[in-house]
Amino acid sequence: GANTMIPLFDGSLLRYVNLDSAASTPPLVRVQQAVDHFAPWYSSVHRGAGYKSRLSTHLYEHAREVVMRFTGANPSTHEVVFVRNTTEALNLLAHRIVLEPGELVLTTRMEHHSNLLPWYRTPHEFVELTPDGCIDLDDLERRLIAHKGKVRLVTASAASNVTGVLTDMHHVARLAHAHGALVAADVAQLAPHRPLSIGALGDPERIDILAFSGHKLYAPYGSGVLVAPATLFADGEPMLVGGGTVCLVTRSGVAWASGADLEEAGSPNVIGVVAMAAALEELMRYGMQRVAAHERELTRYTIKRLRAIPGITLYGPSWDALLAGTQDRLGVFSFNLEGHSYIEVSSVLANEWGVGVRSGCFCAHQYVAFLLGISDEDSAEARDRLVKGLPVDLPGMVRASIGLANTKDDIDRLIAGLQAVTQGDIRAQYIKTASGDLEPVGSTHEFAAHGERLL
Repeated sequence: GANTMIPLFDGSLLRYVNLDSAASTPPLVRVQQAVDHFAPWYSSVHRGAGYKSRLSTHLYEHAREVVMRFTGANPSTHEVVFVRNTTEALNLLAHRIVLEPGELVLTTRMEHHSNLLPWYRTPHEFVELTPDGCIDLDDLERRLIAHKGKVRLVTASAASNVTGVLTDMHHVARLAHAHGALVAADVAQLAPHRPLSIGALGDPERIDILAFSGHKLYAPYGSGVLVAPATLFADGEPMLVGGGTVCLVTRSGVAWASGADLEEAGSPNVIGVVAMAAALEELMRYGMQRVAAHERELTRYTIKRLRAIPGITLYGPSWDALLAGTQDRLGVFSFNLEGHSYIEVSSVLANEWGVGVRSGCFCAHQYVAFLLGISDEDSAEARDRLVKGLPVDLPGMVRASIGLANTKDDIDRLIAGLQAVTQGDIRAQYIKTASGDLEPVGSTHEFAAHGERLL
């Protein structure tokens, strides 16, 4: 889809510029080919005697080996559990982490809701942030010391979906393991952009548990992964019960399965798993270091051009260290333009410039509120108004994020659109829809009809 032509507000056509990879990604050509090639051979996996079933089963199980290679996990010590996405993976982790009295989980204020909301159901604390929006590792250490071995799990995002900040997860691991805690990393944002290394079981810097989604790494077919120590699935009841999760069911009771089978209830998304395996294979063939080098260069180009936009506010730590080559960071840029709402900016970019960005709070309300300087009291007041059904104008940002297919030409289009907004060169008139979006008056867009023609 890199050369897809889309209609603008006036009906003219322009090549679409996708700067929303932090949300989701289109399939790689090789991934789409793998899906098309496999589809005629698809069948139900496990226990089927037919040729197609055995072929499908082999590919499904082979995909676990691919995930192991991509993450550096050891098949003798870890399990790969296939799920729908990172959200399900982290909910599954929360189910498997059974706390003893007095134990708790540490997460952070930087997290995507996928790694935040599951822990609201358990005793937990938030590790604070530094003033510029990074995880405060000193605060993490203070909390680990204060709880005297009662922290069961430290879980954090390896890369922020709001600012692109990279967390030193191996430093986190050293601290956590020194105090007897497991470490889980949400690598949904990191996995498509940088090499992963989970580490050996006895390594104090090892990452015990990883979670990521296929749709963020060029395989948007509804599959994700939880990589975790096999001991985590040695006993207990599954989060979802049903076909495949048992060894035997009798009138008197159930003998549960173990390992990945315990948590893969029902017929799995085989095509989604095959697509994800194909994406991982293609990324490994291309080389994650090459991916990182391309995106670092484009990130430096982008931030230099963004900084020159009048009235722009960029959120998160300063980009000076990245430009100096002393710090790594993903190409995720969250900003606002003075005098223009984030909704207006994203709408103008989409409708007049053919640039797809994202706007809002990016499923990271605590982090966005922190970066915007919104107090906990004001956040609580907004929540109370929403609960009562009263209107609330939620704050937010514009986010542009790059992927493997983006080029400097894409960034130049983004900059041209932002410059036009700052200069008041907005060609369409916009009205607010019932959903709160802005749409051009008299737009020739026909999203619904276009979409339904694809079915």
